[in-house]
Amino acid sequence: MTSPVSTSIPVAARVAGFTYAIRNIVTEARKVEATGVRIRYLNIGDPCIFGFKPPPHLIEAIERAMRDNCNFYSPSAGILSAREAVAADFAARGVPIVPDRVLLTSGASEGIELALNALANPGDEVLVPMPTYPLYTAVLAKISARAVFYRLDPARDWMPDLDEIRRLVTPRTRALVVIDPNNPTGSVYPTEIRRDLLALADRHGFVLLADEVYGDLAYDGPVPPMAALNPGAPVISFSSLSKAFLAPGWRAGWMAVGGSPRLDDVMAALRRLADGRLCSPVPMQYAVTAALTMDRSHEVRLRADLRARAEVTTRRFNAIPGMSLVAPVAAFYAMPRVSLPPGRTDEDFVLGLLRATGVLCVHGSGFGMPPDGGYFRVVFLASPAELDDIYTLVEGFTGRFLSA
Repeated sequence: MTSPVSTSIPVAARVAGFTYAIRNIVTEARKVEATGVRIRYLNIGDPCIFGFKPPPHLIEAIERAMRDNCNFYSPSAGILSAREAVAADFAARGVPIVPDRVLLTSGASEGIELALNALANPGDEVLVPMPTYPLYTAVLAKISARAVFYRLDPARDWMPDLDEIRRLVTPRTRALVVIDPNNPTGSVYPTEIRRDLLALADRHGFVLLADEVYGDLAYDGPVPPMAALNPGAPVISFSSLSKAFLAPGWRAGWMAVGGSPRLDDVMAALRRLADGRLCSPVPMQYAVTAALTMDRSHEVRLRADLRARAEVTTRRFNAIPGMSLVAPVAAFYAMPRVSLPPGRTDEDFVLGLLRATGVLCVHGSGFGMPPDGGYFRVVFLASPAELDDIYTLVEGFTGRFLSA
């Protein structure tokens, strides 16, 4: 009998490039928590851990589906009633979509991964905003495609520069990612910029990936889908029940592929890839139907709650010496900036804040920002009173950090 080999079993090289800062930083938080420090988790956009709950009729739809033994595999694209509901919702917002161009996914994240796999070969390029939602860069690293960053300008309320994006387009560009309303900045793009982004994709013949998960969470009211401005443009839109319907753990999302014939081969590729993962969770698909066809009045209160939290966040951060913040106008994220001392990084600040106070944020470089830029993301879903307490901790630490 031979002795077992004692060397470590190797892993695939692609894993080395796969990082997801929003989750990765929790490892350090667990170490701090083990010392008895209370952790204030402002790193992940999960409304449920802050006391928000899905509308009751969505829970009832899932319970009914389970009791009726709708616990089977669905078609890979999803149950027809949910796809019809998604298509009808798009049509009501000015985008003619047929149910056959809708795929139900395990959250918007799965849809994004399916789309990038369908569009980009190794070495191909995808235009990604900076700061970005790190899923995009993680998936692109996994498939050996290249993220090409275009800058969102904090001096212009985190707007993209269209001239810069035009300069970045090459023959290898396969897609343009647009996150609007934006995570991590809380910005919303004006109609003129949205039209220009659509025209760019339309003219060059690459896909605009419209991440519209926060479309119903702009404080002044829902933001129309980008494709409504140009239904013939090559657009794939993503959304889910995770944020506006307060059910992130259900992993109930969808993607809608524009009706342009230029996207027919992409649609066929997406169906093939979707077949390989069988289907998204079926009982939750029934919640999609309920969400998009029944009462949505909870969104009015939710937007008001988020606006109140955003106002507290903006006021408190802009009052801290050495800090600045562009006021968010949607969602529940903000991207403050601290004026770092020479030689210090955003991660130094975030880890120092965590260890000293238990407040957990995510460093801006985890979203693609320069480490010396001083940006970090906060999630402001806690109650306004608790946020006030947390921001007092941040203020005290910042004073010590900048004077050290």
